[in-house]
Parts: sequence; structure tokens; C-alpha cells
Amino acid sequence: MNTIDYLRISVIDRCNFRCSYCMPEDVSLSYLPPQAVLSDRELLFLVQEVFLPLGINKFRITGGEPLLRHRIVDLIRAIAQLPKVGDLSLTTNGYFLSELATPLYQAGLRRLNISLDSLDPQIFAQITGRDRWQQVWQGILAAYEVGFSPLKLNVVVMPHVNEHEVLDLAALTLNRPWHVRFIEFMPIGNTARFESEGWVTSADLRTKLRDRFGLSEGQCLGNGPADVFQIPGALGTVGFISQMSECFCDRCNRLRLSADGWLRPCLLNESGQVNLRDALRQGTDATALQQIVRDLITAKTPINFKERDRGTQSTYSRTMSQIGG
Repeated sequence: MNTIDYLRISVIDRCNFRCSYCMPEDVSLSYLPPQAVLSDRELLFLVQEVFLPLGINKFRITGGEPLLRHRIVDLIRAIAQLPKVGDLSLTTNGYFLSELATPLYQAGLRRLNISLDSLDPQIFAQITGRDRWQQVWQGILAAYEVGFSPLKLNVVVMPHVNEHEVLDLAALTLNRPWHVRFIEFMPIGNTARFESEGWVTSADLRTKLRDRFGLSEGQCLGNGPADVFQIPGALGTVGFISQMSECFCDRCNRLRLSADGWLRPCLLNESGQVNLRDALRQGTDATALQQIVRDLITAKTPINFKERDRGTQSTYSRTMSQIGG
């Protein structure tokens, strides 16, 4: 079994966008009441007293949109200052970065993933449900100027929507040390659209990029499953996250913690999760909580998309925004 040393922490299930692949309009969402969400104190206790002692020392803050969380900069600072934290990163839609990039950097955050699914403001609005391309682009530039490195741009590729922009998005890596990640569209929370449209494989995207630019192996710091390449002479890299077409379970080193405290062994395994929030609030001590997590890690089995029925009964009850991506 792989060493599990990476935890994705969702700090909020709300978002100020309504991306079609994450929070589809035809899905009714009920947000968590504030009391159901893990507090800063609870999150810090779990990180410091449960996960770090188990050797889990890489953390990514996600949402929803994590920058919507009250006092998020203070939470980032508190985690960054904990002894033995080896890596801390954050995934965001970028809308608030114009004002928060500098405070986040000063708080100790160094790595960002920013969603940018289109360079066309109209297509961006179609995907996200919001006309906010310019604000996101300004946020990306602000983060770049502050010094975030590596700065990664996440692109969920959808047939007939933004597939034709892949070459232009990859070209962003030519003159800036940015790292563009192409992510296969998944049917979690949006089964109807997935069944009608399907997805674009990473292999097809790599072929397009090789035909236009050529590709060589790249190097980029990160904890994720991306296969990384580089356009010859480019300052940045292009990566492909192929959770649909290519199983990368043999490289998985992660767990996921939802905003309401459900610890999930796998994105595709909704049935195997455990409720740390209730255990914590019932007075379970750190040693017992560690054992709960240790047992979950021991039971963690590889489940790629083709084998998803082994991990979740019937359909997924949570969307990507509720899981934390």
C-alpha cells in the first residue's frame, strides 16, 4: 500500500460560482448550517494532533470556494506555522485573489491551483454560471506578481464546450512559468450531462499538443496525480489528470476531509468514509481519533472509475463542491 501523507481539507461547501461540472444547475443543493462545519479550532486540532502524528504532512485547502470562509487567512497562517507541516497549498476559483494574494502569501501559503476553464469570457460564463472572467484573470496575475510558485491553472475539459481551447490554454505556459493541468470531466453530481456528452481523454489531448508544439517530459513540484510534460522551450509545464481513462490508484497518497468532518478514503468511495466531527465533538481523544484514521487508511483500496461500484452504493449523494474536489 502507498504511504498516505496528503490530505485535502474542504473548509466550506459554498461557492460564488456555479460551475456546470461541479455544481450543475439541475442539482438542488442544500448548504451546511454553520454549526455543522468544522471550526478553525477543530480543524487545527485534527491537523496537529491526529494527522501530523500519522505522517500526513501535506495539506491542500479546498472548498467550495475556500476564500469565502471567514478568516481564511488566519486559518492558513495557523496551519502554516504548525511544526512538521511539509507542504500547504490551496485550490481556488481566483475571484478573490486580487485582494487576498498578498495576505495569503504573507501568511505562509506558497502554492496555488486556480480554476481557469476558458480564455473566452463568454464560454467562461457558460461554464461557471458567472460573468467574472476578468476578475479571475486579474487574480491570477496578482498571484503571479506576489510570487506564488508553482502557480497551477486547472482546466476541466468538456466536449463541445472548451475542448477547442486546449492549444491556447497550453500556450499560457510558453512565456510564464505557469503549469496548466487538463482534467478529465467526471460524472460526480452531474450524471445526466456526463451520459449525454462523455469526456475527452488525456491521450487525445496529448496528441493534439504533440502535433502542434511537441512535448517532452516536464518537472513540477506537486503532490497530485498529473502526468507532466513540457512544450520545448516553454517556461511552464502542461499536465494531464486522467482519472477517467487511466487508473492512477497505484500513485494515490491522499485522503479527503469534507467541511463537515467526513474523512473519505477516495474520491470515488462515498461508502467507506468516517465521521470525525461527531467523534471529536463527543469527546474522543487524539489517540482514538488517530486509530480511526489508521483503520480507514488500512481499509483504503484502489477504486478507479470503472470499479466505482465497489466504493459507492447507487449514485453519489454529494457533488464535487461538497466533497472538495
